[in-house]
Amino acid sequence: MRDLLRARTSLKEEIEILLNNQVKMEAEASAKYLAMASWCDRNGFKNSAAYFLKQSDEERGHMLKIFNYIMTVGGTAVSPEVPAVKQEFASFRSVFEAALQSEISVTQSINRIVTQSRREEDYATENFIQWFVNEQIEEEDNARRAIELFDVIGEEGTGRYHIDKAIVKIGSDN
Repeated sequence: MRDLLRARTSLKEEIEILLNNQVKMEAEASAKYLAMASWCDRNGFKNSAAYFLKQSDEERGHMLKIFNYIMTVGGTAVSPEVPAVKQEFASFRSVFEAALQSEISVTQSINRIVTQSRREEDYATENFIQWFVNEQIEEEDNARRAIELFDVIGEEGTGRYHIDKAIVKIGSDN
């Protein structure tokens, strides 16, 4: 059977590339969060493991949202290859520091899409991506709040236990 030719799209090649790169970044973030969940679980931090499993699922949802958008506007959505992700972390705190750095990188990437969408006068993509701009405000805030627990509670004695208990509340009041 012959492939159907799709109608032309207004999606510029540069925007399509950036969106597919974002699909890959979201897939990698999902995989990183799975690794973080596993590390937390192996080290007895069950609530944190559950938190990172939820984060992983959210990132996969973000990936699919962008993937579907690319297809909807007539682009070619590319199923991402995810490289091996870090499985081990130096400390409980370092897991959350890695999560914050990942969220900051995602925010920077989203901002590049907004900038390029404006440059290309692609208002549909700019409008679509605004949801992610707002989502990243929440994602970075949650990641910072998790790290703040280490400073407020401290890791000495039962500190890590109490931090793990407090993780459940992050994001639940948003």
